[in-house]
Amino acid sequence: MLVWKRIGSGVRPVPPPVATAFVWAVTAGMAFAVVTAFNLLDGQGNPSFDLLTLSLTVAAVSTSARLAAAPGTALLCWLILNVFATAPIGELTWEASYDLGRIACLFVAASAGTCAARLVHARAAYRRLSP
Repeated sequence: MLVWKRIGSGVRPVPPPVATAFVWAVTAGMAFAVVTAFNLLDGQGNPSFDLLTLSLTVAAVSTSARLAAAPGTALLCWLILNVFATAPIGELTWEASYDLGRIACLFVAASAGTCAARLVHARAAYRRLSP
């Protein structure tokens, strides 16, 4: 009969991801802070710089998230970027090719951050568990 046993100390080899709602809240707060800071520093500046900074922020925050959180994270950041960093400020606009590119960039950043962190954690767990 096969019996499953816990590994050594009971510590999980790979840390569990953070709840999706928490990741979305942190991401939305950080995106709003980044866009507000750039608007205060250089007025209505270049939204491409805001997009690059938001992509790096999303990748960093997504390191503790589930992969299922990536689409929502990208949409939240795009919404904040579109309303507060793209002219006219305060209005939600849609230009298909431009906005789809920004959503795709944010989605790739969120997915890349999550996948990179999961691979690093899995490799570290493998090294801890292998003889």
